[in-house]
Amino acid sequence: MKNIQIEDDLYHFIASQTQDIGESASDILRRLVMPESLSHLNKTPQVAETKAVNTIDNDAGILQSQDNTCHASAVLSELAELHLQDIPKVVDRWLLVLSIIHKHHPQPFSKVLGMSGRNRTYFATDKDSLYATGGSTNPKNVPHSSYWVITNNNTVKKINMLKQVAEQVGFSANEIEALVKVFVPELIEKN
Repeated sequence: MKNIQIEDDLYHFIASQTQDIGESASDILRRLVMPESLSHLNKTPQVAETKAVNTIDNDAGILQSQDNTCHASAVLSELAELHLQDIPKVVDRWLLVLSIIHKHHPQPFSKVLGMSGRNRTYFATDKDSLYATGGSTNPKNVPHSSYWVITNNNTVKKINMLKQVAEQVGFSANEIEALVKVFVPELIEKN
């Protein structure tokens, strides 16, 4: 297997074309670029549950996906399989949850860039932007994404930020409640 480097916008486009959980980048590209090869591999393309609208950005000349469908059930299923309660550090657990949300909602996840508090920006596409809003922000990369998030806040604040992120990508109130239960079951059980 060979590795290649691609620019972020191309990576996000490829990720947005995922039709099945666990589908590899090679499978996605093969489906998009070489559809005739699918018959040789005894694979049949599956119809996606939702339709993505593809548009051309005339300025950049790039094909972009506009799939804004919420995939909350896929996020919750994947998180349930990960047994988050076994991850002792809440910050590590939180970053993993954000990463899974991003994986299933790469386009609408960009809305998090507008999230901020009184004195701090919560998300950015580089850590220096977050450092600029305060020296104690402790920015960390959301795994497998180009987004950075401040992490120097307590668990209650992380829960509130997670609720905002879930709302931004389209989770319902019940799905947000389920997400919080998966994220911090130990706090929910105490109440």
